[in-house]
Amino acid sequence: MPNQINTDLLPELQQIEAIIEHDNNRYLSTEILGHIPFQDKSLPIHALSLGSTAINAPCITFVGGIHGLERIGTQVVLTFLETLLTRLKWDLNFEDLLQRVRIIFLPLMNPVGMINSTRANGNGVDLMRNAPVDCLEEAIWLGGGHRISNKLPWYRGKLGAAMESEAQILSDFIAKEVLPAPFSLVLDCHSGFGYHNQIWFPYAKSRLEPIKHLGEIYYLRQLFFQTYPYQNYKFEPQSQHYLTHGDLWDHIYQQSLAQDNIFLPLTLEMGSWRWIRKNPFQLRTSLGLFHPMKPHRINRVLRGHLILMEFLLHATLSYKKWLNESHSLKMTEQAMTRWYNEKQ
Repeated sequence: MPNQINTDLLPELQQIEAIIEHDNNRYLSTEILGHIPFQDKSLPIHALSLGSTAINAPCITFVGGIHGLERIGTQVVLTFLETLLTRLKWDLNFEDLLQRVRIIFLPLMNPVGMINSTRANGNGVDLMRNAPVDCLEEAIWLGGGHRISNKLPWYRGKLGAAMESEAQILSDFIAKEVLPAPFSLVLDCHSGFGYHNQIWFPYAKSRLEPIKHLGEIYYLRQLFFQTYPYQNYKFEPQSQHYLTHGDLWDHIYQQSLAQDNIFLPLTLEMGSWRWIRKNPFQLRTSLGLFHPMKPHRINRVLRGHLILMEFLLHATLSYKKWLNESHSLKMTEQAMTRWYNEKQ
């Protein structure tokens, strides 16, 4: 195995390893899922988890860093992890909560992309276009995924090739550690689309085909907006914006249907265009397209999504209380009317 790289070159990885080294809390467990080659060294992919290991415990997973340019996603995930670890020092209610739910953090899935400041991984492959899923309708040119060249963004990889190591590691981990839970939810944190904060769910492959658990997703959305009526998120299928080939969460969701459990993958798209509008000089660097460069804006983003993450944690914990109502035909009908014009 190649030697480990100096984490000073990648502050986010340094932060992850500092958490692992300094936290002595009995609830935190860690695992290295794999190593990704970089030059003559390697970069680890870490998983950190809190709470119950019971097979019947619900599970929520926070993911970041799938696109290397979108550093803010990793930072948001790590901020929430550090918040929870701090609460364990004084919050008895949170300590009790952890007896009944599992919380997993995969904060940096594309370390080579992040150290290179690229969207793609070290092979030039966009991990969110890399799964063996083809769009059922016409995807947008290039941006929807292509096989022309890894010199162009949104490259899917060669036809028939295995998934990239990072994508396979994520898929295998979710299948092994998350999908067996009776209820599981993922929030994958990205940036770089639009002026608004968006919460997306599958499918990215079709505007016409809804997911099986559309009623559950719709009721979760209703609960969020009723509980926090003054937030500014848009919550809708990714297909409302554009279609893509090879979406990782489409692929993993399809795998989840083989089990008699409920798996709801969500993607947070933080609206980076607002940061650019307030500070156009960010455009001088590629990172500036996807990251709020000024310190006060970074701090605002880091605290701005804590309510969403806390809500999703408690919705996961309490799924038995609200999930039955979401099975109703009414919820599915309302979702179809809102997002699919009642077409199935």
